[in-house]
Amino acid sequence: MANALPLFHLYGDPPDDQAFDFIHVETIVSRSSIHDWTIRAHRHRNLFQILLIDQGGGEMIFEAARLPFAAPSAILVPAAVAHGFRFEPGATQGWVLTFTEDAAVALADRAGEALSRLRALASHPIVPIADDVERTRLSALCGELFEESSLAREGYRVAMRGLLSLIAVGVARLAASRARTGSVTLQPADATVARLRSLVDEFFRAEHQLGFYAEKLGMTVDRLNDHVKRATGVTAGHLIRQRVLTEAKRQLVFTTQPIQDIAQELAFSDPSHFARFFRKHTSTTPHEFRDRRG
Repeated sequence: MANALPLFHLYGDPPDDQAFDFIHVETIVSRSSIHDWTIRAHRHRNLFQILLIDQGGGEMIFEAARLPFAAPSAILVPAAVAHGFRFEPGATQGWVLTFTEDAAVALADRAGEALSRLRALASHPIVPIADDVERTRLSALCGELFEESSLAREGYRVAMRGLLSLIAVGVARLAASRARTGSVTLQPADATVARLRSLVDEFFRAEHQLGFYAEKLGMTVDRLNDHVKRATGVTAGHLIRQRVLTEAKRQLVFTTQPIQDIAQELAFSDPSHFARFFRKHTSTTPHEFRDRRG
């Protein structure tokens, strides 16, 4: 029987699809120490996370990859991404900040821009912090956020949103600087691309054809492709294929589900069609991919 990738609210807690305007902060030690410093691979349906690593380090699971990290650094984990951590026992200290995306977007345009930028930059989730002054500032902001949450004084919700905004902007700037773009401007996400990504997340298991998404968006295929290419540097078809590949890799790595069943769930006509698609875009077969990570 296949072992499904767990879906949690906070790690170990059942999903909460009604969560709204949710901001939570805790130390890394508080949860990881009771789980032998290992947070097994899982997902959050509607939560974004920022980890601040003050001391120590470890290894992160990010989808099908394993990535080492060390202090001082920040780690970005968007909603719905498969992730897990193995921290250096007793040596790792820092903060885990968890929030529903609406909590940041509702603050103001600037916070929404920061969150959009964080989502884009999180394709490379580990952000080294070379500036000790900035590390100290971000750690202090997390401490203030923890105090506001713990004491629940008058106005604490407003204060927590403000602190979240400052942390999000600070980490986004660090990530943008790491990317060596020459700019740390926090630009809003393209609305058409954001809508396309949302539609792909909703329908990718059944619909792989760009025409379906273009019709939903009221655009021609060529116009949608051109628009997405200008905004992101890749075609709309690429975004769809990558979403299908991401899900395929998750199922191959995190479950024991038969490959023919994975192919069927992802709307491939037969396992050989799925295998050709997977090999074309990864240079390996589904069986080889699973075996290498077994």
